[in-house]
Amino acid sequence: MKVLYFAWLRERLNRASDEVNPPAEVVTLADLVAWLRANDEALDLAMANPAIFKLSRDARIVPWDTPLAGASEIAILPPMTGG
Repeated sequence: MKVLYFAWLRERLNRASDEVNPPAEVVTLADLVAWLRANDEALDLAMANPAIFKLSRDARIVPWDTPLAGASEIAILPPMTGG
């Protein structure tokens, strides 16, 4: 599955995406984020306040407790400002 990073999160990580294969115990998007953070120090630091992020499953904004099964693309969206 592909994990996409946007805006300042992408810049901070210095990459736009990762291909991941999470273990079977990762069943929700919240589990996925926790697993990603546990395995990536830069992502863990960048997401120190996870509540500010939105998550997208296959191009639809969804709650953090959404099941991961069948997803092909997850996006992590930091808060953005416009002008």
